[in-house]
Amino acid sequence: MNVEDFLRSGDWLSKKTGPLYAVLSRRIEKGIEQGLLLPGHSLPAEREIAELAELSRVTVRKAIQELVKKGVVEQRQGSGSFVREQANKVEQSLSHLTSFTEDMLARGLKTSSNWLEREIRRPSPEEILTLGLSASGHVSCLHRLREANGQPMALERAVLPVDILPDPEEVKSSLYEILERSGNRPVRAVQKISAVNLQAPQAELLGVAPGIAGLSIQRISYVQSGRAIEFTRSLYRGDTYDFVAEMSFPR
Repeated sequence: MNVEDFLRSGDWLSKKTGPLYAVLSRRIEKGIEQGLLLPGHSLPAEREIAELAELSRVTVRKAIQELVKKGVVEQRQGSGSFVREQANKVEQSLSHLTSFTEDMLARGLKTSSNWLEREIRRPSPEEILTLGLSASGHVSCLHRLREANGQPMALERAVLPVDILPDPEEVKSSLYEILERSGNRPVRAVQKISAVNLQAPQAELLGVAPGIAGLSIQRISYVQSGRAIEFTRSLYRGDTYDFVAEMSFPR
């Protein structure tokens, strides 16, 4: 079956399964999954899809916009809509406390960072409370775009007390490697994960369309003594990461 026949109006198009734009959106996505529409290839023009499916162009446009929000399709100025090249997903276990660098190296991926901020500054009220600091204290702040094999993966902002990390410029790749050398590597962490839609500035840095799904992760890490020494807030691309937790039933 070719794309034209696949999108032609038929039994698949029914309001019983939801709004027509959503039905069409799912149909196009199914065509991508089945290989009728390949990554990097353009979708038929809105006018052509409207004629094939016997729908209004407004409905077709809304269906494509849904696919853009999901990161399945990208729109190129003056060129049309294209099936987006899908990034390889990384599964991250929630059972072990590891660094981004360690996670990627374990998968044979080379990591790199684009530094957005690396400085010593006064802590915010939230950072004072989280890290148990005095209002007159200082923190080292590391804000960077994390990449694996050149592909943007996450935006990460880590804040640590200056007695734990006196010189933020010392961090070239792995923060945990530096902390391990000084005997301050965390041994446990509390992590909160939330679903978000990426805003335009973050989406641009991560190389995705604004509004697509992402993961917001807030982590507080502790050393053996119980002291909180790291407060990290990260934004991950939703199309590159799956977080996996192993659970057991109580006996």
